[in-house]
Amino acid sequence: MNIGNLNKRLAATGLALTLTMAAASAWSQAYPAKPIKLVVGFAAGGSTDIAARQIAKRAGEILGQPMVVDNRPGAASNIAAHEVARAPADGYTLLYMTSTLPVNETLYPKLPFDLVKDFTGVSPTVDIPCVLSVHPSLGVKTVKELISLAKSQPGKISYGSAGSGSGTHLATELFKTMAGIDIFHVPYKGAGPATTDFLGGHVKVLFVCQVSIVKDNVKTGRLVPLAVSSLKRLPNLADIPTMVEAGVPDFEATVWNGILAPTGTPRDVVTKVNAAVAQAVKEQTAPLIETGAYPMYSSADLFTAFVKSEIVRWSSVVKMSGAKPE
Repeated sequence: MNIGNLNKRLAATGLALTLTMAAASAWSQAYPAKPIKLVVGFAAGGSTDIAARQIAKRAGEILGQPMVVDNRPGAASNIAAHEVARAPADGYTLLYMTSTLPVNETLYPKLPFDLVKDFTGVSPTVDIPCVLSVHPSLGVKTVKELISLAKSQPGKISYGSAGSGSGTHLATELFKTMAGIDIFHVPYKGAGPATTDFLGGHVKVLFVCQVSIVKDNVKTGRLVPLAVSSLKRLPNLADIPTMVEAGVPDFEATVWNGILAPTGTPRDVVTKVNAAVAQAVKEQTAPLIETGAYPMYSSADLFTAFVKSEIVRWSSVVKMSGAKPE
């Protein structure tokens, strides 16, 4: 090949690359030019939905365009994840995820998406401890009493969850394994429906992940709180012991939330959304904690690495518990 022609081609390629990068930079600076859809894989009214709406409202204000929550419940948030995985990688369709999705990588034998290959981390948002609660009709007041009753009635006590593979599902499966009991699973399409049926006595055990629900229903006698799922007591529920204090050593299972984007989303866009979400979370620390959601923030890269580490962590729990999708 003629060296002169090669140099011309290299120069043309360099110019094209420069123009492409300049265009991408200008596009990113203009982002967002329209509303952003934030897809939530659980029904409205649960702790995940509430946190997502609080954060989306303020993040949208910071970005200058509405961040609109779109609830797509079902299949432990796999439906929502699949929708976002197929969406254009332009920053206008994002996924509000929970610790459910890393669990699903092991729980479900075949998924229509790959959490590592099809998504990139944008930002963590909150960490939500839950309260192991029982319906008053069960007649127990402590974790030890629940374990004793469950051992005397194997397979007869029901527990609800926000869906197969959800944080509340795996938290209960972990509790079952560590306590050596057998209680049966009734999955719902979100924490809201599960809580409604629990308060109505249709299921007897539930990890409730919303402080206001615990407080309100303790007062009315519709719920008996036994222990919190975090390693430390919650400031808003300081009289409720941790699971460790209640007699289940080393127990910890919280429901963390975060935001993902389709792989290929421009780096500048990811960085811009990350900054807006972090600011929104920091500004709303007090109201978030009031609902039982504890703020989290980090860089997009650190969050991506965290999601990958959670896949490894929960794979052992799923295998140990023998949990299966319903």
